Amino acid sequence: MLTRKQHELLTFIQTRLESSGISPSFEEMKEALDLKSKSGVHRLISALEERGFIRRLANRARALEVIREPDTASPRTAPRGPAPVKPVAPAPATLREPANDVIEIPLHGRIAAGAPIEAMEGATMLPVPAALLGPGEHYALEVSGDSMIDAGILDGDMALIRRTDVARDGEIVVALVRGEEATLKYLRREKGMVRLDPANAAYDPQFYTPGEVQVQGKLAGLLRRYH
Repeated sequence: MLTRKQHELLTFIQTRLESSGISPSFEEMKEALDLKSKSGVHRLISALEERGFIRRLANRARALEVIREPDTASPRTAPRGPAPVKPVAPAPATLREPANDVIEIPLHGRIAAGAPIEAMEGATMLPVPAALLGPGEHYALEVSGDSMIDAGILDGDMALIRRTDVARDGEIVVALVRGEEATLKYLRREKGMVRLDPANAAYDPQFYTPGEVQVQGKLAGLLRRYH
């Protein structure tokens, strides 16, 4: 069952698509729902996407498609349980206007792409193009070091991290080592041990017991400044 805000946002998006064929911007959605920030819009969109009501069209920041919609009953007030859903036709194909919608995510210090260093201390906010982020909660870390250069991760990059405590072998993760230091590495499991692999032949893999390593997130994207 959708929350009232989720229901309102889904209805607003569907109405805009039917009238113009163009998804509303994050700013328009924020104002329509009387929210304080675009981060709230991002969370609502992620929730609707996870529940299968909308989907994002690849490589288009403002391209949302409504897959299904609730009926006209208000959310959480229908007399007989959850509001049923019905399929809706995709919005007519049309040329989407470019957009630069951004959301702000926490920026938590620096993280090593070499020897582990501290992370997750303090927090400022980093504006990020919404198209770079999928569903879920995200934060950013500034990369320090060169041990992941063969994966295209350079010193000074901003690593965009999806918060999670689970990961599959071969994924690039933020690993908290012994509860004190965090590092950005490939995660692999080998003979009862956790192996954190660099992407630079000049560095050796790091081996730990499972109890010494806690996954704090997975790499979702990168931002790079050019000077």
